[in-house]
Amino acid sequence: MTQIGGAAPVPRIGNSAASAIFLLALAARLAAVTWAGWSTVAFGDGPAYVFAAKELVRTGHYPIATEAFYFRAPGYPVFLAAVTLGRPDRIAAAKAANVLLGALAALVLAALSARVFRRRGLAIATGLAAAAHPGLVSLSRDVASEPLFLLLLLAAGFLLLAAADRPSSNLALAAGIATALAALTRPSALVLIPFLAAPLLDRRHPMRARLHIAASALLGFALTLAPWTLRNAAVFHEFVPVNDAAASAFYQGNSDWMVRFYRLGSRAEYLAWSRAMFSDLEGQTARLAREGRTSVSDRSRYFVAKTFAERAQDPAGWARLLLRKAWDFVRPYPSPLFWPRPLVAAVGAVESIVMVLAAVGLVGEGRRGVRAFSLAFLAVTLAAHVVFIVVWRYRIPYWDPVLLLYAAPGGARLIGR
Repeated sequence: MTQIGGAAPVPRIGNSAASAIFLLALAARLAAVTWAGWSTVAFGDGPAYVFAAKELVRTGHYPIATEAFYFRAPGYPVFLAAVTLGRPDRIAAAKAANVLLGALAALVLAALSARVFRRRGLAIATGLAAAAHPGLVSLSRDVASEPLFLLLLLAAGFLLLAAADRPSSNLALAAGIATALAALTRPSALVLIPFLAAPLLDRRHPMRARLHIAASALLGFALTLAPWTLRNAAVFHEFVPVNDAAASAFYQGNSDWMVRFYRLGSRAEYLAWSRAMFSDLEGQTARLAREGRTSVSDRSRYFVAKTFAERAQDPAGWARLLLRKAWDFVRPYPSPLFWPRPLVAAVGAVESIVMVLAAVGLVGEGRRGVRAFSLAFLAVTLAAHVVFIVVWRYRIPYWDPVLLLYAAPGGARLIGR
């Protein structure tokens, strides 16, 4: 056990328990990949990641565009090129790497629980729940960035908390690095930058120490992100922190196309809608190019202005759309448009139980500062997605680890232990 000041010591999970968590997580994810297929890429974004990785290997440079209207963040394509040893078309190797990432994430979540609640039993229960949790398991079944993002995000949270507990500028620096790598994998993590300054609110230490920790975390983030942002400045002659998809995502999530999305009633209708929407986006981008409006800022201004113009025709409808997107993010079950209905029911039942237990756990359990941090994290990540675009899969790496973290003490509280 590790003693932190006058607080209860941080318990060690133990080799046997850690092995059980890891092996259960590994088995669940291997089963999911086997069910989905080891050689197929069913996930819609998968081909773009494979293409970006192939171009990186072939040319030594990251492509300017991975789709007709933007380029994807580089984190996962770089990882994909590395784990497949320069052969991104080795889909089985890519899926095996995601399986391993998912299993490691369950261990990190268990370690985070041990540091937050200082109870070995809760840490083990959290790790086992994360190992078998259907939402987290589903992330690893295809060529997708979420398993890498989830591990980086959990590592950042663990390192930041450990840095505040000790205190340690080196751990804070590592937390900033992990957060930046997460943002380079999924740019939505840019909204988490203010959370790196959370140690400033930790009154256990003098202000000087708190400033060192927060500054180290922010420095780690800046130093890690800066090379890629400078690369973008050299290539596009503009300030592009990660990628150029923000305006397009804003348009996709708030345009008339998204209004039509909520009228869909079947998988076939969704596929037709998806083809038409992306064809329209490609056509609009091509028209901008013919007009000479090829810069990132030109496209961004165009799509933002077009979004506001469309929604100005129905302001009340926009409010309803935002509420609908918020519900899509919060609801405990995935969309029947994308998941088989039996799985929707099963996953919904598990998620509902987890959410109820987490609500119980968030009331008076654990460290007050960590609880406030977690609630703010849930609120900010919800708002960030509702403003842009909501897909239930996006919520899993952000919300589900927090819910699982508090579900274990919530369950223990209900049974009086």
